[in-house]
Amino acid sequence: MKKQHSGRKKGNIKQVLYNLRFSIFAFLFLIVLTVAGIFILRSSLLRNAQVTGISMARNYASEEQGILSAYETLLSFGAASVDQRVQDGNTPEEISQWFDVYYDRLETVLGEGNVEAFIILDGRILTPDGNDMDAVSDIYESDWYQKTLASDGKTIFTNVFLEPDSGKPVVAASQKCRFADAMIVFEIFPETFQFHFTAADFEEGNSYFLCDGAGTLVYSYSDIDRKGAALQQYINSIISKIREGELDNYDSYIIDTDNLKRAVYFTEMENGWFSIVTIPYYNILGSLNFLILLFCLITGFSIVALVVMTWKEMGANAKIERTNETVRVLGNSYFALYRVDYGQNTYEMIKATDYVRSRIPQTGCYDDLLRVMKEVIEPETCDEYMKSFSLENIRSLVSKRVRNFGGEFLRNFNGEYRWVDVRVLFDESLAPEEVVLCFRETNEERLLQLQERRLLQDALEIARKNEQSKQSFFNNMSHDMRTPLNAIIGLSDLAGQHAEDPEKVRAYLDKIGASSKQLLYLINDILDMSRMEQGMLMINPQEFDLRSCVEDCAETFRIQAEEAGKTFLEEISLKNSWVSGDPLRINQILNNLLSNALKFTDKGDTISISVSQLSEGDYGKYKFVIKDTGIGMSAEFLPHLFDPYVRETRFSSRQITGTGLGMTITKSLVVQMNGEISAKSKLGEGTVFTIILPFAAGKSAPDAAGQETPPDKESAHDLLKGKHILLAEDNEINMEITTEILSDNDIRVTQAWNGEEAVEQFERSQLFSFDAILMDMQMPKMDGCEAARRIRALDRPDAAAVPIIAVTANAFAEDIAATAAAGMDSHVSKPIDFEHLRKVLEKLMR
Repeated sequence: MKKQHSGRKKGNIKQVLYNLRFSIFAFLFLIVLTVAGIFILRSSLLRNAQVTGISMARNYASEEQGILSAYETLLSFGAASVDQRVQDGNTPEEISQWFDVYYDRLETVLGEGNVEAFIILDGRILTPDGNDMDAVSDIYESDWYQKTLASDGKTIFTNVFLEPDSGKPVVAASQKCRFADAMIVFEIFPETFQFHFTAADFEEGNSYFLCDGAGTLVYSYSDIDRKGAALQQYINSIISKIREGELDNYDSYIIDTDNLKRAVYFTEMENGWFSIVTIPYYNILGSLNFLILLFCLITGFSIVALVVMTWKEMGANAKIERTNETVRVLGNSYFALYRVDYGQNTYEMIKATDYVRSRIPQTGCYDDLLRVMKEVIEPETCDEYMKSFSLENIRSLVSKRVRNFGGEFLRNFNGEYRWVDVRVLFDESLAPEEVVLCFRETNEERLLQLQERRLLQDALEIARKNEQSKQSFFNNMSHDMRTPLNAIIGLSDLAGQHAEDPEKVRAYLDKIGASSKQLLYLINDILDMSRMEQGMLMINPQEFDLRSCVEDCAETFRIQAEEAGKTFLEEISLKNSWVSGDPLRINQILNNLLSNALKFTDKGDTISISVSQLSEGDYGKYKFVIKDTGIGMSAEFLPHLFDPYVRETRFSSRQITGTGLGMTITKSLVVQMNGEISAKSKLGEGTVFTIILPFAAGKSAPDAAGQETPPDKESAHDLLKGKHILLAEDNEINMEITTEILSDNDIRVTQAWNGEEAVEQFERSQLFSFDAILMDMQMPKMDGCEAARRIRALDRPDAAAVPIIAVTANAFAEDIAATAAAGMDSHVSKPIDFEHLRKVLEKLMR
């Protein structure tokens, strides 16, 4: 009987699945047909819109051509009149009197103030007011003048340009006289171009633009909320796509400034001008969009209906055998499953191990199941297990609505004890007075937990050690940073007290400068360490001369060594010195090592640096050796030399400043360059650092004979003298310092207190009045990068040419890259090295 019932259930399920598949297939077929119809209708609407749009563009082009033809007729009449008067022997004064009358009639026809006119006659310019002046050479050299001379009496229309006297945009129309050495010229203002649009042929949202051959906007009729340069930039993008053929297809489109999709239809006029009509897609596809929305709603409703109907049909065959139901829920996760009837004191075996199957039947008394469990459970846990999973305790758990109860114990698997998780699961969907008893092996999870616990303990111990090192580092850093700060504050007070003694003040200022540089080095080390811990210490490869890099770095320390009475030796043996790498990071590595060598040596000691090439080819290896005869390091400290926040503390009487991060940063840089670094040292004998770095050979080594000789300081001063700089800075003290130093070097400064003000100052300035811009990065209202982008985007010739220099306190590689992306030419970091700033200004201004 049970087998027949089960077979009937399976047959019903198969029928439901068959019906469901058929319904889904029919529904999908209907969707495909509907979607195909929508695409065909959409294509038809777009093609019709293209025909209509091109027709509109041509109609408006014809209307505009009629306006231009009227100007052409008036020009032809004027040119013929001038020809006749010249042949009749009229003097220029008589022709000027006639031209005054002609211009009055011209304004009567075209409207007062809509056009300006003049005659070029025998090198003179005759105006309607009777005055004349000699023609300037710019007219003879202009493109439109040359085209008019070569036009054989045809009318020439120019593109839009700025009228020199008024600065207003105009279009010039000119025609040469056939017999006289003269031509007549109209200057037409674009606002005189007017079109007549009606609601019937120009729907709301549509736009019309008339542009000259260069793409300059002559006339627009549009509700797009953009004016001036922003609207012109939008038109430029349309013209560019037209020229590249991207808008020739019926379904091509653009995204306008309001982020709307628009179709573009255009025609090119005889004079090279463009008549452009743009129509939003919602005007073209409005009805289709409604159909698509309606289709989506119907589709959604159909899907919901299909799901509901299927669910109801499935509900009629919902109950499946209890064994299959239990196996589906728990079988994959548990190695043993039992349904326990705590009311009848029975069990039903759903899944079990071979051992249990060999000991008890498929169904039976629950006491027999407990007896078999007792045989495999760890003896120490057995009593607790029997009590926890007795029928009395199961009844108690169910009465309290405890749905999940259990724990872990050790079970014997063929002589090996492994961890097992046992659970009593209760749910109302089960039969009355029934629960599920299930067993899951958790041996690997338990061992993993123990391993993770050990790892956490180890990590905690490492964290404690790091915390101690960091605490020591912060103690040292606090002392080392307070030392130069104390010197700066104290010496500043002394300088104020002895203002009348220039020599003392100068000495105080020199010491303040040295302490400031010391503080800057400390801060740079801390920032580099922070970046290194975040994996953000960047390497920026470029081609450079390794020999020059090492010599320039060593020269600074040679001078310091000589002043301290120490010997400084240098040896460079390179076959190929032009390589690809990061010269700034090479400099940083050598600075750290040579600086330490100076710190840990006494008067009379020797410091040496040698660089040699170990191999040649596309990738060569280079060896750097920095050696000193100083105090050396202890054997106990040497293994911790490159650990962060660690210092040699044996020589406590020797006051050494620094963060203790220099060697850590140095090793990190060497490793990032795929190099190696090692150190040898003995107390009282000195230290030797050896670095092996690979460099790719440079591809374009410069010709030594072609190198420029840097200008001397006096010629550089002459170069900067009288220059005009726009300084954008929001900090009052920084503004005062920078302005003062630039002014002392005969440089004129215009101040801007934020990025927005800098853009406004540049917009209001005369063309090419600023020779350079110094742009702070972090300012209120508008930051430096955005201000630079705005200036570069201005429609004026000096916007792209003026040098823009970033002045930033964030001197990391990604910050420098951001300034370059914003269109800046160079950068200087804060605090400003004014000698470096001077060199940057020289280079860019040259």
